[in-house]
Amino acid sequence: MNAPPPRPTPPLAEYRYHLLRAASERFQTTPGALDAERLAQAERQARRTFELESLVLSSPEARDILIPESRLDEAVLAIRQRYPDEDRFLADLTANGLDAATLRRSLQRELVFDAVMQQVGTRAEPVSELDEQLFHELHRERFITPERRAARHILITVNDDFADNRREAALARIATVAAQLKGQAQRFGALARQYSECPTATEEGRLGAVTRGQLYPELDTALFLLAEGEISGVLESEIGFHLLLCERIEPGVEIGFKQARAKIHSVIAARRRLNRQKSWLAELRQAT
Repeated sequence: MNAPPPRPTPPLAEYRYHLLRAASERFQTTPGALDAERLAQAERQARRTFELESLVLSSPEARDILIPESRLDEAVLAIRQRYPDEDRFLADLTANGLDAATLRRSLQRELVFDAVMQQVGTRAEPVSELDEQLFHELHRERFITPERRAARHILITVNDDFADNRREAALARIATVAAQLKGQAQRFGALARQYSECPTATEEGRLGAVTRGQLYPELDTALFLLAEGEISGVLESEIGFHLLLCERIEPGVEIGFKQARAKIHSVIAARRRLNRQKSWLAELRQAT
């Protein structure tokens, strides 16, 4: 089955602004600097955003929006200030199929689009206290700060290119350090500075306060089983052998409803605004 033919490029000059914006957002460059594959991706995005903008601008709501000339001046100036001089600014516009007048019209369209979508978002159902309380109850895991553990470690790396770091030698060296520690946490920093092959040795092995999942799996599991002030046995990861000290345990704390209420309100309100905008766009498409 043959693929459908590609959709034609929108004829309006303002489309070029969307193409430039898409290339900048996706690839941090201009359309002219893109290869064929990336240009096609930018063009698809530009068509979508241009068509969506055109749909919104055809709505009754858009007819009531007036963008002050001063606001347009500010928008143009914000772009103009990215260039060292007027000639470079105008030359770049020309290179991207734009001119000063087209840029201004494109920015006006963009500002009207934003204003309409904001206006539609205000029609969303207001958020009640009951909504906020229910959200907090149903998403309690979001309002618990994770347990953190302040830790230090000593590392002896495994590297077959060096005799002292071949696996057997590295294991013997870490065992010697462990024997010197003899479970004495107060000696850990000095021995880390002396023996550890991790850059943290200069900080006496400090890893800082970490949450689950930040360390190598073998270290992560061991650290969160240690008591405060306890030193692990010898642990092995993909980079070598370790000793861990759990210096301090900071338990997870549940954030109560009163503390979380403002954030909850923002989350629900934003979700409802987005849903209202999506519904309105669907209705607008059906009506056109």
